[in-house]
Amino acid sequence: MTATYDGIGRTDAWDNLRRREPAQDGVNVGRRERWISAAAAAAVTAYGLRRRRGRRLLLPIAGALIGRAVSGRCAVNRMLGRNTVNDDTPSSPVTSVRRGEGVRVEESVVINRPRADVYRFWRNLENLPRFMDHLETVTVLDERRSRWTAKGPAGSRVEWDAEIHNEIPNELIAWRSLEGSEVDNAGSVHFMPTENGDTEVRVVLRYDPPAGRLGAAVARLFGEDPSHQVAEDLRRLKQVVEAGELV
Repeated sequence: MTATYDGIGRTDAWDNLRRREPAQDGVNVGRRERWISAAAAAAVTAYGLRRRRGRRLLLPIAGALIGRAVSGRCAVNRMLGRNTVNDDTPSSPVTSVRRGEGVRVEESVVINRPRADVYRFWRNLENLPRFMDHLETVTVLDERRSRWTAKGPAGSRVEWDAEIHNEIPNELIAWRSLEGSEVDNAGSVHFMPTENGDTEVRVVLRYDPPAGRLGAAVARLFGEDPSHQVAEDLRRLKQVVEAGELV
């Protein structure tokens, strides 16, 4: 069986796209960043030891940087769905939306189901069009890559390939579009338990439409306000999952 990417036949292994394997044991800081953290820790320590004022503040910061460098784990990276472990090695061609560019959307909903159930439903990506109104289809290509087809303004369609680049079972799924996408996008969905056993689902999405911010303004003219659209999608997700319509 073959798959097609940019018009070129490829095997199921997608040899032209090197997979970024998820970090093991929570490691989410790449080698380059670990060296930078170690150097910063040394600089902060040296500065703190020379000054009495601020020493109590600076030395704990240095300790945190040392911990980041030694363990390769960063709580902030984990919260943001960020993983730089493979940034120093050849990787699959991906597109990215630079910080401060494009359109950013963040919405959440609380669902009256255990988070394992909600995570499992979302992780089956072909379920997404069941509650995401703008999506027509999601076709799973392999365990980490998929092809998305969505509705664009004025009845148009846009299509892109995406990969899951960071995943923590029952907690986090983070994705980004691959090279050649009509809409560059990246995002993450977080599954957090509430005190009463429900699940808070928080989606953070950033995308760059073909015409940049102008494209987002045009989309709003067609009733496609991004924040409202994501909020409505999550409302439908809540209805589907709480009704027990899980696959």
